[in-house]
This record gives sequence, structure tokens and C-alpha cells, in this order.
Amino acid sequence: MYVADRRWPDIADYVAEESLAVIPLGSTEQHGPHLPLSTDHVIAESLARAATTETGHLCTPTVNVGVSPHHRQFHGTMWVDAPVFRDYVESMTRNLAYHGIDRVVFVNAHGGNVEHLREVGRRLRDDGTLYAVEWMWDESIPGLIDEFFERPGPHGGPKETSMLLHLNRENVAEDRIEDARDGGLPDVESHDYRTHGSRTFYDAIDNTANGVLGDQTDASVEAGAELFDAARTQLVSLIEWLDDQPRDDLMAKPHVDPQPGSRR
Repeated sequence: MYVADRRWPDIADYVAEESLAVIPLGSTEQHGPHLPLSTDHVIAESLARAATTETGHLCTPTVNVGVSPHHRQFHGTMWVDAPVFRDYVESMTRNLAYHGIDRVVFVNAHGGNVEHLREVGRRLRDDGTLYAVEWMWDESIPGLIDEFFERPGPHGGPKETSMLLHLNRENVAEDRIEDARDGGLPDVESHDYRTHGSRTFYDAIDNTANGVLGDQTDASVEAGAELFDAARTQLVSLIEWLDDQPRDDLMAKPHVDPQPGSRR
């Protein structure tokens, strides 16, 4: 159920029976010379809409701009500062709680959002508002990704290229895929990201001239379809698991005994 397409009485009927919502989140940022800036939010929204269509749960509009300052040197990249992103997502999620939602899945497709979504989830759980958990599509199917790609890469590589070939092929510049590989960093595993143990880089361009990592020439429509179906299955399973949990089991546990100050 996509909330923005429904009337308010429809939502009233939903929250009378259900208490789970899904929020898709991505980014609007460079994904190399071959993929659109919409890559992450297209993946997140597509998975969230497909999974909630299957389960019947509530899906919100997508957060399309995320924490992406590390891609700022590339034209068109948009971002919000991390504290602004956290506060926005937290506020948006709190208004779901006002309407009766007590558990949320953040369907995420941008690595730069992960730690901030985890922080928002902790805030909401610790103050007793609701339980929110971050889910990252590629982290749900690592074995399948390794089966398909020798050099998958974490950004703009064959896994994201395959997903976009499946979901939004008209926006993939297939004639630039080899250029993406040759101008980027195809062999991520052989690259040393540390200097004497320190991460001395801050931006994507410090490691890859055209912004992408991995060998994009391994991508295919067929791989994208299988990755999408596998990730959707994982997300459906997570939603169904979360829906089955008693609320008290999800929330923060009490301090161990003796309780602070109990012997005063």
C-alpha cells in the first residue's frame, strides 16, 4: 500500500489492523558516466514498493537525497549534512508513530546513509517511540553477488549497473560501460585504502577518477532481475518477521538489577 496514492480513510483502516511501515531511502548522486544520479533511490523505491505490494504493508514516499558529500566533486550530486538528514528522517518517522505505527523498516540503497539510519533507529527505540531498523539491499544477498561478479565494487559497479539495467534500462548509458570500468577503479580488492593504518581519504574522487568502483562490464539484465528478486524476497521475510514480533521484545531492555538508585 503506497500511502500517497490512498485516501485518509484507507489509512485509518490500515492502522486499525496493522502497525508496520516501510520507508525507502536513497540518494541523488553520481554513479559514474553510465548510470543516472537516481540509481540509489530507484533501487530503494522499487524494492520497497514490490515488497509492500506482496505483504500488504504501508510504504511511504521515498527520501531521494541522502548523505552524499563524499561525491560532491561530481556534477549534479546533491546531499544534505548528516545532522539534517538524521533529524529529517527522525521527524518523518515520528509522524508515523503519531498515526499508530510502532515498527519501521528503512529500505536503504545508499551506503552513506547507513550509520545515520542506525542512529535514528537508536534514538526512536531508546525513547520508546517505536522500533526502526535499517536494511541495505546488497547486504541481504552477499553470496549471490559474489556468485555473479568477480569484481562487484561498492559503488557504481556491476551489481548496481545490473539492477538499473533491470529496473530502468532506458537511463543506463550502455555505450559508456567500458569507459566506466577503464576510468574508475575496477579491482577494488587490490587497492590499499589505508596509509599506515589510517583512512586518509574523504571523498570518492580520492580513489577513483570517474567516481565508480568495480568492473561494470560484468553487469547484465538477467543478473539484475535475479538480484532484485532475491533482495525482494529477503525484504519480504524481514517485514513478515518484524510484523510478528511482540512490541516489547523489540524495544530497549531495562537496566540489569539492581536498578540504579534502588538501594538509596
